[in-house]
Amino acid sequence: MSTDTTLAGRAVLVTGASSGIGRAIALAAARAGADVALTFRSNESGAREVEQQIAAMGRRAVALQLDLRDEAAADRTGAAALAALGRLDVWVNNAGADILTGSGAALSDVDKLDLLLAVDLRGTVLASWRAAKLLADRAGGGVIINMSWDHVLIGMPGLNPQLFAAVKGGVLAFSKSLARSVAPRVRVNVIAPGWIDTSFGQQLEENHQSMRRRIVESTPLKRWGTPDDVAGAAVFLASPAAAFLTGTTIVVGGGVVM
Repeated sequence: MSTDTTLAGRAVLVTGASSGIGRAIALAAARAGADVALTFRSNESGAREVEQQIAAMGRRAVALQLDLRDEAAADRTGAAALAALGRLDVWVNNAGADILTGSGAALSDVDKLDLLLAVDLRGTVLASWRAAKLLADRAGGGVIINMSWDHVLIGMPGLNPQLFAAVKGGVLAFSKSLARSVAPRVRVNVIAPGWIDTSFGQQLEENHQSMRRRIVESTPLKRWGTPDDVAGAAVFLASPAAAFLTGTTIVVGGGVVM
């Protein structure tokens, strides 16, 4: 197995890259040498900022609007990324619906479920199919990385965890079958983040510090994860160093789930 974790000469597409984990992955891919296509649904200003930071590194970057609820959107996005960057080697399905903060938190239980099914599960499936076709057609094949959740492996009580487990568990199971279907041309792997300090973690910092502390205490590595922790796993899976990995899941959760 190669020890090369650079992405020089490669092009990476990251969905949902205007903030949080997606932003960190897009920037880490660029630092590793890749040109990057990044998508956003509504946060165009955030996406443009990431685009500018990547361009400042001397890499090509293009920000594209993508709503995964639109069946044809993944096709258009893949074609636009390919046209802008000249190639596409890695497709990271990071975009997901937020039902924990903002307006999403006020939705009814059924509306939360429908939104997660439409964006996180159906959207990932449709984008993965499009990505698999594009990547299989290129000379060296390619890599798909999908996002699950560490607690799908052990469960967690509560309504929102039930919703996430159903949807992110579906992503994990789908990815394993996809990996078998598209090998050896395309490798498909999964990242399962745990407690990562994004907008939900920041909300706990402001309003529920005791819960935030309990999470740290229950984590063997004694801290929340950062978007950069997840980005490091994504760059590894996208790189030649992971050339003999497919159908696998990397849990990025500080040891809460082992």
